[in-house]
Formats: sequence, C-alpha cells, structure tokens
Amino acid sequence: MKDEPLPGEDIPLENIEEARALLGPLDGNARLILDLHGVHLLTREGGLRLMGEPREVGLVRKVLEENLEKLRAGEQVSSTEIGEQLRVADITGTMAAGAADARFANHVTTRVRARTEGQARYLRDLADNDVVFAVGPAGTGKTYLAVAEAVRAAKAGEVRRIVLVRPAVEAGEKLGFLPGDFQAKVDPYMRPIYDALQDLLEPGQRERYLETEVIEVCPLAYMRGRTLNQAYVILDEAQNTTIPQMMMFLTRLGEHSKMVVTGDPSQIDLPQGVQSGLIDAIRRLKSVAGIRVSKLSREDIVRHQVVQRIVAAYSGKG
Repeated sequence: MKDEPLPGEDIPLENIEEARALLGPLDGNARLILDLHGVHLLTREGGLRLMGEPREVGLVRKVLEENLEKLRAGEQVSSTEIGEQLRVADITGTMAAGAADARFANHVTTRVRARTEGQARYLRDLADNDVVFAVGPAGTGKTYLAVAEAVRAAKAGEVRRIVLVRPAVEAGEKLGFLPGDFQAKVDPYMRPIYDALQDLLEPGQRERYLETEVIEVCPLAYMRGRTLNQAYVILDEAQNTTIPQMMMFLTRLGEHSKMVVTGDPSQIDLPQGVQSGLIDAIRRLKSVAGIRVSKLSREDIVRHQVVQRIVAAYSGKG
C-alpha cells in the first residue's frame, strides 16, 4: 500500500527571482519551514508547491504571500525578516485566521494563574512595566511566572523571542575549568529554567523553539555587546550578579522588549566583600519610571507546604 501523498497548496510566482527572495540564500527559509512547520517546499515551473498538514501549510502560505505582495509592490524583502515571521507564526499560530494551537494554549493557561495575592500582584507588575525586579524566597514562583508570561507574550505575538539568562557557576562565570563542551558546562546552571520550560511547553515544541532560537538560554557573560529588540528577557538568580554585571545586563534592553530580574537576596553566593548587583539595582532604580520592584514573601511559597516552614526556620521567623 502506497503512502498517501501530503496535502499541498501552490503559490504562483512570476519569475525565479521571486522564489529566491522568498526562500533566502541557499534555500535557508525552506529548511526553516521544514524544521518549524514540517512543510516541504518544492520549486516548480510557475511557482512553489507547499506540502504538509493543512494548518501548517496555511501558516507558511500566509507568511510567504504577504512578503510576495511587498516584493511586487517594490518594497525590500529580507530573508531574515521572513525567517523571523515564520518563527512567530510557529509559536503563535496567529497567521492562520488568528487561530492558536489549542493544545499549546491550554497547556500554558492552566499554569499561569496566580495562587497567592503576592503572585497576582507580581503578574500585574509584569503586565504594566517594562522592567520588573522580582525578589523573594525560593518557591514563590518568581522565575516560573516570568517564564510563563514570556511564553504567553510570544504566543500572542507581542515579542519575537524569549531570552533566559543566568549567572553561571559564580559571579566570575569561570566556565573554562569545567569538563565538556560549552553546552555541557552551561546546562547544569540553566537547569531550573529548562525545568520551567518543560512544564510550560510540550517536548517537541520546546526542542524546536530552542533549536531555532525562538527561545534562547544563555549565561550572563554572553549578553555583553548585545541589544535585544522585540524580546522578553529574564535574568534568574540575579542576587549573584556583581554591580557591573547588572548594569551591563539592564542596558541590553532594546525596542519593544521587556525585562524581568528575579532573585533571592538571602541566597547570595558572591565572594566576601563583593556587593550584589541585585540589591544595588533595587536601591538605585526603585523610583525610576517604567521599573517596578515586586516583592514576594514566604506566604507566596507554592511548593510543598513544608518549604514555607523551612524558609521560616532559616530566616528566624519560625
């Protein structure tokens, strides 16, 4: 029995130059379309043939046809921009008559509800401010809720990518002394962020977004020299940044972007005599417009109930 042929649609083209503009150098966008959407592109006389699942074909066709219209109107069409649009279409689903992937939507929204008054206030702060500092003890949802809100923003098309950052190893980020390649050195320190992504995204989606850099996870040192536009940027474990590192991070904020800085001032691992960049930044910036300090307490801990008692015992309040 022969396999059923994949359903497909055609995009008529006027010349080979239109195909080259849409597919990008060395057919890079064609490979991206296959990776993100599972859609095969065939160049044929008179146009492009798109083959795959109908929903995914519809998403890809919408992106390509919109750029084809621009091309024919004499506008410049960048293959890089097309690639970004394809990534956004993949994570949002808004290119297909505004219909989002229901499985993805349900998977996220069932986990983004605040479970305490402090968490509800934190989510409001995230919605209303460009930069939010979230401070509080372990288990209060500082990082989890920030990642969930970043996924929601990407799904809604508010940002094009999510950048998740952590100080690696220690404030000096001495990765070179660890065994293995770069990824092997970094992964243990990124694990809490990966854990949040594992809860919020289905495995196939998570891997696809990481591979295509819709979601980027990196150590703080690799933020130097960058400007992050249309991004949702989260710095976790910020109590272990130095003052220069914190200033470097905060000044990466670009157009149409948001930043969340999370940390627990009671768990500073910096060398003795080195001041925490988190504490310093809160002192300096707490009255700056567009910046909000959101404080969570042990009453907001939503892990196992015994965690509240552990935090209380160690803080001398039990």
